[in-house]
This record gives sequence, C-alpha cells and structure tokens, in this order.
Amino acid sequence: MPTANAKSKATKSPAKKSAVKQFPRTLAGTVTQPVDHSRIELLQQYQAAVTLMQQGNYSAAHPALEKLLQTATPEFTDRIRMYMAACIAQAKKGAAEFSTPEEKYDYAVSLLNDGQYDDARQHLDEILDGDANADYAFYGLALLASMTGDTQTCLDKLTEAIRLNGLNRIQARSDSDFTGMNDDPRFTELLYPEA
Repeated sequence: MPTANAKSKATKSPAKKSAVKQFPRTLAGTVTQPVDHSRIELLQQYQAAVTLMQQGNYSAAHPALEKLLQTATPEFTDRIRMYMAACIAQAKKGAAEFSTPEEKYDYAVSLLNDGQYDDARQHLDEILDGDANADYAFYGLALLASMTGDTQTCLDKLTEAIRLNGLNRIQARSDSDFTGMNDDPRFTELLYPEA
C-alpha cells in the first residue's frame, strides 16, 4: 500500500513540470543581421528583369533572366525559369508570319478588336510600307482612328481609302466601328457626297 509520502510525490511532480517553463536566454538589445550585398544585388537584378517583362520587353528580359539564373540561389531558380519560359512564349506569339498582306490585315483587325491599338497600327503601317495603294490598310487605319477618338485622322485615312477604292464608301456606311463619327458632318459628307 502506498504511503501518504509517496502519494504526494506522485501528485507534485506533474504539477511542477507544467508550472515551470524554460525560455532561451537572450541578450538585451537587438541583434543586427549582417548585410548580404550579393543578395541585395540579386534582388535588384531580378526586379529589373521582371519590370522589363511587365513593360512587354520580352526580348530584353530573357537575356537578363538567363544571366541571373547563373548566379541565383535555389529559391529563385524555379521562378526565373518560369519567367524565361513566359518570355519565349511571348516572343513566339509576337513573331507571326503572314504569306500575304491580306493575312496581315486580318491579323491587324483582330488586334483592333482585342484593343491592342499600337500593335494593330504597326501592322497596318507595315502593309502600307509594302504597298502605298493598299486601300484596305487605309480603311483599317480609319477604323483605328475612329475607335480611339481621333476624328481628323479617321477622316483623312477614310478619304484616302475611298479615293483608292470607291467600295470603301459603301462599306463604311454600314460599319458599326464608325458610330462615333456619325455626328460629324464631315463624315456624313464623305459617305454621302450626293446628298
């Protein structure tokens, strides 16, 4: 039979363990971490490469990321490889080849419909660089100007498109992309000269 003395020892020891917590000892004040200049430089280069990507400059971002991959710590390598793959995909996407100027025009119109006005303008201008009498390219530039609210450019480009091909006048009458121009009397006069 256990004695009262043994019973009290059994109940005291678990209570003693839970009541006393051991904390690690620290020195008063703050501990300063050493400055890792190579990590700071790595982060700056990484940020510069990501900024190039965000600006759409994939051809400049890719070599910067390749250079960065050579010195990057393992925590960055997966992300850098992902961004490099994105650069390659974007470069392939932008490098569309067209067998005819009409295909390039169709692509430019799809860019217009997607709201990529600067890219569309570039393709339409390239068509005109190859053929200064490409009425459909002038028509496309008139559409672009109408969609961006540039009234005078729209009138100038549409006038040239109609001069090169009179059927553009008929097409413009029913083109919903010119609805922003309907209130302009010069536009009405251009489309309905006989009225």
